[in-house]
Amino acid sequence: MRPTGQLHLGHYHGVLKNWLDLQNEYECFFFVADWHALTTEYEAPQIIGESVFDMVVDWLAAGINPGAAKIFIQSQVPEHAELHLLLSMCTPLSWLERVPSYKDQQEKLSNKDLTTYGFLGYPLLQSADILIYKAGNVPVGEDQVAHVELAREVARRFNYLYGREPGFEEKAEAAAKKLGKKNNRLYHELRRSYQEQGDAMALDKARALLESQQNISIGDRERLYGYLEGGGKMIFPEPQALLTPASKMPGLDGQKMSKSYGNTISLRDTAPMIEEKIRTMPTDPARVRRTDPGDPEKCPVWGLHQVYADDELKDWVKKGCTTAGIGCLECKKPLIDSVIKEQAPIRERAKEYEEDPETVKGIISDGCDAARDIARETMEEAREAIGLVYR
Repeated sequence: MRPTGQLHLGHYHGVLKNWLDLQNEYECFFFVADWHALTTEYEAPQIIGESVFDMVVDWLAAGINPGAAKIFIQSQVPEHAELHLLLSMCTPLSWLERVPSYKDQQEKLSNKDLTTYGFLGYPLLQSADILIYKAGNVPVGEDQVAHVELAREVARRFNYLYGREPGFEEKAEAAAKKLGKKNNRLYHELRRSYQEQGDAMALDKARALLESQQNISIGDRERLYGYLEGGGKMIFPEPQALLTPASKMPGLDGQKMSKSYGNTISLRDTAPMIEEKIRTMPTDPARVRRTDPGDPEKCPVWGLHQVYADDELKDWVKKGCTTAGIGCLECKKPLIDSVIKEQAPIRERAKEYEEDPETVKGIISDGCDAARDIARETMEEAREAIGLVYR
């Protein structure tokens, strides 16, 4: 996540609640993408540094557990930049120019000069962020699927160019024997089915077979993956996009909740602040008087009820609004209560972390160390594959 300072309900419902589930299902890496922020904020970098601490505090307050996931800052793991450099040497320029968000963001941010390599190359830096941890899944919304697909193509090209180590087939056959007679035979049967008949199911079964083997090294497993598909050693596995539920968190004015629109409720807003923001929200303009019936679909408050209300409350709101049975302030009251209740524990935890910055710094430092240990191993393998090892 790019550092944007304190987070709001859009971040919580759109991203963080999903992260809370993922950290209990997968080995997760959550990082502050400060280099990515520079692609659009390079003229005012001071806001990035100021925002990093606030954002990590909100992650922790929301429930991200540093014992279950690695929390770190991108620029503190310089191997990301080294891998980005190596990938840039073999990635065609046309691949970056065709990324859908490239021209789209240039148009949306026309007030900024984005004719820089950093902006053009940020999807490749994103690929490095993913590949350096050999990620299997990348949680993204639909608008980011193209970026994960680029990472897959980059991994495939790197493997093709640099995965052909001397004696590869002999090493792969030797690795297959370590599977045991039964699994070795099954592996070769599935390999033939895939390569000779194009049986995609056989490929999936063979991959599952390799994933289940505990008695072979990582290097042998990657050789067998590459041999399976007819290529060389698989240095980088191809990541998959893990589509996250679309965020339906509207802002106070009915638009998408965003700081740029000034329509947010921050995770650390106090109860009086929340009440004031919701009480003054615009409603259906047709309800000039208390006795005028309204249409919930034309009211920004109804959008927030879609997030917070159960079916019974939604029925009450809809009936009361369309018949003028309830007023707008009555409609807003249960919403105010729900938001305050949800945010109270988050705000309290955030206050504890704010008052103990050394603990937050320690969590970040530990996460950076853990991430860098893995990144170093990957880079050693990447350098060796290319031939940049001098002994």
